[in-house]
Amino acid sequence: MHTISTQSAPVGKLEFLSFQLGGMEYGVDFCKVKELLTFQSLERFASEGAIVKGVAVSRGVIMPLVDMRVAFNERAASPGPTTDVIILQLSSCVMGMLVDGVTDVVRMYPDQITPIPGMTRENGCDYLMGLGETDGRRLILVDIDKLMSIRRETVAQQAA
Repeated sequence: MHTISTQSAPVGKLEFLSFQLGGMEYGVDFCKVKELLTFQSLERFASEGAIVKGVAVSRGVIMPLVDMRVAFNERAASPGPTTDVIILQLSSCVMGMLVDGVTDVVRMYPDQITPIPGMTRENGCDYLMGLGETDGRRLILVDIDKLMSIRRETVAQQAA
């Protein structure tokens, strides 16, 4: 089990936890990360679905486990020894996110983040914050709160 230090970033820099999904490197706001665990170390129960891999307990908190490997790659893969779970504190809940592996914490200035060509709010991609580039690496930066609220907003709009 890994514990995350919540030291503040140098002034002006943003911090992202980087992780791998299907050979691509992504990043989420480090402030949203509560804890890192390996999939095997997590106490799980309840049935599994295609994207929701059941329910788990961590430090007494019951949370859904979302398999981002399936959500982003549209293929079911069995969790392996390198599969990590990122425990996130979202604005609406605590959840676990399965990824191929956590890389590290990346610090960037806002001017190192550029929009992703062709991705706009109008085409439903407002959860992609942009491409972050630092030290020869490119990360696809994801606003995890927006990504996890997509389905609820769609259902609410259809009901109205």
